[in-house]
Amino acid sequence: MPKAELHVHIDGTLQPSRLLDRAAKHGVDIPYRSVEDVENAYDFDNLQSFLDLYYLGTGVIRDEEDFYLLMLDYLSACREQHITHTEIMVEPQSYLPNGVALETLMSGFQRAIDEAKAGWGQSVVLILSLLRHLPEADGIEVLEQAHSTYSDRFVAIGLASAEVGHPPDGFAGLYARARSLGYRATAHAGEEGPAAFVTDSLDLLGVERIDHGVRSADDPALIARLARERIPLTVCPLSNVKLKVFENMTDHNILELLDAGVRVTVNSDDPTYFGGFLNDNFIALHEDLKLSREQATRLNRNAFEASFLPEDVKAALLADLDRYLLEHPVR
Repeated sequence: MPKAELHVHIDGTLQPSRLLDRAAKHGVDIPYRSVEDVENAYDFDNLQSFLDLYYLGTGVIRDEEDFYLLMLDYLSACREQHITHTEIMVEPQSYLPNGVALETLMSGFQRAIDEAKAGWGQSVVLILSLLRHLPEADGIEVLEQAHSTYSDRFVAIGLASAEVGHPPDGFAGLYARARSLGYRATAHAGEEGPAAFVTDSLDLLGVERIDHGVRSADDPALIARLARERIPLTVCPLSNVKLKVFENMTDHNILELLDAGVRVTVNSDDPTYFGGFLNDNFIALHEDLKLSREQATRLNRNAFEASFLPEDVKAALLADLDRYLLEHPVR
């Protein structure tokens, strides 16, 4: 089935083998000597323990070739998994401390995106994802820099990193500036943070969709609002289990949210760290929650409809999905 993915951090697609060879290339000392060593480190206690490894990984990506390979690896996985449209979070603040210029990462990324579009028609939207553990002023500075040179590349802004201690109300100025520049808006909320962070992201930041949002279930009035206003949640099931948001996949509430009329979608978040790309998330939901084809189709249709694409492009991709479903009926 052709699919859309709306919540993936490009840095979180870094393959263990790529981490090792980039570290060797740049002489970066990391505490891993084999792919198995890296994979053994993917046993996280919480979001912060993941972020510690995540930022170590970003420390080995330094030059234009590195960023090209990072993006091409992920887009090749999209081709294999029939992800016809993807919306990728790019986080320059992860690289600036290492002296990596925005132009370096964007030139590498764009080369891979152009190859994928020419090679197999890959559809890509870039989201400028800013880090909430850093001051709002830093985010505004990066936004201004990106807008001055790459306003035609970034469609939206997002807000990522640890929720705890960094509530949405600290970033109202950033989002107001982004809206004035014409960007769409999303934000991480309601993963490790409370349902109130989802409400505040909607009301104080003016976001159009919520990344994660599973803790919205703690507030019945919020669930009713999400369903009524058709606000999308970009849910990441394997990620949620890996980071102990849910103890087991059988505890996950994604299908309950779907049944409540919420526009939920399935995504991989940081797939190499969390145990699987988009198809692996669908498979896990099928195996542990008995996800049906009808439910999978609804989740996938939600993703296309919730994308930041122009309406005509969105309609064409939805037509491809409908065509596939007609040609492959349930037997």
